[in-house]
Amino acid sequence: MKRVLALSTLLLSFAALAQTLPRTESVPGGVAVVPIESSAPHTPRAYLGDARVMVVQQNEKWFAVVGLPLSFRNGEHELHVVDDAGRKQAQRFTVRSKEYGVQRITLQNKRMVNPTGDDLKRIDRDSSEIQRAFTKWRELGAPPLSFDLPVEGPISGVFGTRRFFNDQERQPHNGVDLAAPLGTPIRAPADAVVIGAGDYFFNGRTVFLDHGQGLISMYNHMDRIAVTLGETVKRGQRIGDVGMTGRVTGPHLHWGVSLNNVRVDPLLFVPEELLKNLTPTK
Repeated sequence: MKRVLALSTLLLSFAALAQTLPRTESVPGGVAVVPIESSAPHTPRAYLGDARVMVVQQNEKWFAVVGLPLSFRNGEHELHVVDDAGRKQAQRFTVRSKEYGVQRITLQNKRMVNPTGDDLKRIDRDSSEIQRAFTKWRELGAPPLSFDLPVEGPISGVFGTRRFFNDQERQPHNGVDLAAPLGTPIRAPADAVVIGAGDYFFNGRTVFLDHGQGLISMYNHMDRIAVTLGETVKRGQRIGDVGMTGRVTGPHLHWGVSLNNVRVDPLLFVPEELLKNLTPTK
């Protein structure tokens, strides 16, 4: 029996070391996993325009893992790839169109729809700080690409929806909202480093986690932050509690994921078996 348990543990350890890939959804707001034709022993570099994109190895083959902006047009696009010898190549991939739904939200706090002049100054400062977090790049050979859900709860806001606050259109929803009671623990979905923590006008109390190679996750509207800047966190570690700070109508977690400084659907990084019972609220 002990030998069987030891063998099972060993197999699980090898499985944990294997690089997984997110689900491919080559649409605006999705993730494209693009094979790179290279036999180079060292990791090639890949770029979408001027932005560097993630490159990982699976089964001795290289893949670019590319975040696709919601504004991306459908059709053929190119990655520019440079190997360790300086050789350059163009790697083409195709993006198809996708229609997202509409969400209408009524807010009692009118400043959250039409901010004052002082609010706008704060929002500008917030935006600069948030952008610095999203543009971080930390070299990591095998970043975690399989995420746990940070909280357990139904989806109250899906990624990509066109949003209207008090009948005024604003930016599309760039994350997933998970409804949960006030104080519910928020847990890191994978190993990471805390690269940002603050209190913002729209986002409320927020934490940013750096998972490596331009993969950043964001947690908004928190009641309490339980980590500090620069801290290394492990998968499952409590990083804070669900709250209702910032622009909200009730307690929930807004969970965002950014890849090569592009906001993408976080659920593409969650294994399908964890999503089976995760359904949108009515």
